Amino acid sequence: MVRTIKPPLPSTTLEVARSLRKTMTDAERRLWKHLRAGRLCGLKFRRQHPVPPYVVDFCCIEAALAVELDGSQHNALVDAERTRYLQAQGWRVVRYWNNEVLLQIDAVLEEIERIARSRTLSPTPLPEGEGL
Repeated sequence: MVRTIKPPLPSTTLEVARSLRKTMTDAERRLWKHLRAGRLCGLKFRRQHPVPPYVVDFCCIEAALAVELDGSQHNALVDAERTRYLQAQGWRVVRYWNNEVLLQIDAVLEEIERIARSRTLSPTPLPEGEGL
């Protein structure tokens, strides 16, 4: 389960999150329209949520799910490191390209709902035929 941040957030991270909320991309605005206020099957999502030292585009704390949108400015190596860090903190991370959100919003929403509703077994069972 993802731990709730209780100590004060680093002021830089908080300022960045506030700034990002004011300057969302078209894809972020479109996805937020469908995620906000429990519109996706009652799941509560937050936008531009601080997970120091990062700010995730969208997250559902209850499902420990972080949704990241990538555009042309994203660097695959930086994104991979960010994903590894978030996963180490207990988040399941899913990434979409901006054009996927803009052109295939229904498919994106279906997948987000499916992932948010699925629970991973702990520990993950071995593939059939492996183990004892």
